[in-house]
Amino acid sequence: MRQPTLEAKVEFLSQPGAYPDQRGAVICRETHMSWVFLTTDRAYKLKKPVRFSYLDFSTLALREATCRAEIRLNRRLAPDVYLGVVALTMSPAGLAIGETGEVVDWLVVMRRLEEFPMLDRALGEHRVQTWQLDRLVATLVQFYRRAPPVFISPRRHLVGWQRSLLVNTRVLLDPRLGMPAGLVRRIDHAQRLFLACRSALLADRVRSRRIVDGHGDLRPEHICLGDPPCIIDCLEFNAALRAADPFDEVAFLSLECERLGNPSAGRYMRRRIAAALQDGPSDELFTFYRCYRATLRARLAIAHLLEPSPRTPEKWPKMARAYLGLALADAVRLERSLKTRAGRKVRGRHGGGR
Repeated sequence: MRQPTLEAKVEFLSQPGAYPDQRGAVICRETHMSWVFLTTDRAYKLKKPVRFSYLDFSTLALREATCRAEIRLNRRLAPDVYLGVVALTMSPAGLAIGETGEVVDWLVVMRRLEEFPMLDRALGEHRVQTWQLDRLVATLVQFYRRAPPVFISPRRHLVGWQRSLLVNTRVLLDPRLGMPAGLVRRIDHAQRLFLACRSALLADRVRSRRIVDGHGDLRPEHICLGDPPCIIDCLEFNAALRAADPFDEVAFLSLECERLGNPSAGRYMRRRIAAALQDGPSDELFTFYRCYRATLRARLAIAHLLEPSPRTPEKWPKMARAYLGLALADAVRLERSLKTRAGRKVRGRHGGGR
């Protein structure tokens, strides 16, 4: 039997008749690696048959394995949202969901979440309450307490950071993308200076077993402020991208709260999580994490323009520059902190500068 194309699958899944008891229109949303189809009370995710350096969905078997991993890993933080995996089948009668026939793809089935309680929307509309953040903090603290540690050597961890900075800078300085080269180089210099002067801080987090199998993409648009809160869309396709210091992820969340106009929410959650876990990193290390995350998001945004047919090409330069602005603010903080500490050491060697 002839295999249906991705376009044929998307066309079928876009029709109300593909789903039981669906009367209204199906909302279709395309992402970098998936198509999502929203029905009245369900969300069906179809992974694209793509392969990148950090993921491989190129075969039916790989897509099935990733779908099942998505269910297993996301149930850690959203057990009532991720309902299961169902086959997309093909028979002489055509495509169908979960029916008899040849399996031609796999779908992740989720309970559809309302947009109103999502954290990104709540932040943008300035209606986040402290008690909602307290619930979210409690959920994250429990998650990080239970997250299994990732065993890695300090040296390998530091090499990974150096490689990540190199990739960010290489993309952001690509002349085809039009990013401000001076700004990119200043941010990169501050981050590399931190690695040169404070590598012991990162190594200590490894030795203390603070690197865990986390979420990997802790953004407000992935957080629903329910009772209890649920957090969706972890990076199921690459374990290395989920291996992180919990406060690297908290720094990312803090950064995103600031980008959405509510930096105090990020600061509040950081303080509460650090108090609960009793292992918060220094301000310098937290600032480095934020600075790196902002640079990474700038790189991921502008890299869309390197695709053959980028979606919404007008969106990415503005977003990348916004993230670079946030990265610069943290880079300046790093520079000042490193300079102040260096000055103290010099004064200490010379009797306080007298």
